[in-house]
Amino acid sequence: MAVDPEVKRHKYDLSKLKHKKGSAKISYDDGTYTIRKGVDVSHHNGVIDWEKVKKAGYEFAFLRLGYRGYGKEGKVLVDREFQSSFKRARAAGLDLGVYFFSQAINEEEAIEEAELVLRELNNSKLELPVVYDPELINDDEARTDNVDGDQFTKNTIAFCKRIKKAGYKPAIYSNMYWEDRLFDLKKLSDYPIWFADYSAKPQTPYHFRFWQFSESGKVDGIGGSADLNVEFIKKQ
Repeated sequence: MAVDPEVKRHKYDLSKLKHKKGSAKISYDDGTYTIRKGVDVSHHNGVIDWEKVKKAGYEFAFLRLGYRGYGKEGKVLVDREFQSSFKRARAAGLDLGVYFFSQAINEEEAIEEAELVLRELNNSKLELPVVYDPELINDDEARTDNVDGDQFTKNTIAFCKRIKKAGYKPAIYSNMYWEDRLFDLKKLSDYPIWFADYSAKPQTPYHFRFWQFSESGKVDGIGGSADLNVEFIKKQ
């Protein structure tokens, strides 16, 4: 991965990170930053017992609010568990953010996705960002197969600007491939990154706020596998 000197680097001292690949156990404190644990979920996780999740030590959650189908029609849909999970996770005391799984092929579709997010949120309070989650579909044909990095970047900016205009804080879901091959990170510098990397340590040199470190975690209250995350937070 060629490092762009014009893109902001993270300042975390990852030698202080205690984590083994595949493990749910994780800790970090470098004197300036520490972490707190969270999960991200969708209807694929079924009905979640959020009280148990909270008692297990998880302080925040990103809920999938909706998604666009990756077939030709590309219909935008709300995650069928979103509203129920939102209410119960809120009652359990978790800080909440949401994400939208995008298959937008242009800015107009990205704005359409943002509008669905805003309608479904209906001015609900969020402690964490609204995350734009564009992804490639590797095991099937997808409507985004011919979308290049420049267009993905434009779509991301369009979504984030609409979310910000409505008073929410936007962020971007990313990984090494997207940062190296697709996103123009210089144009996305206004938005926090939620970085996915299932290694022992996050491998990106660039700044990120959230790290999704496992897609196969076991969490009391969540059936099957769960995505595990940490947020890097500055100590007071």
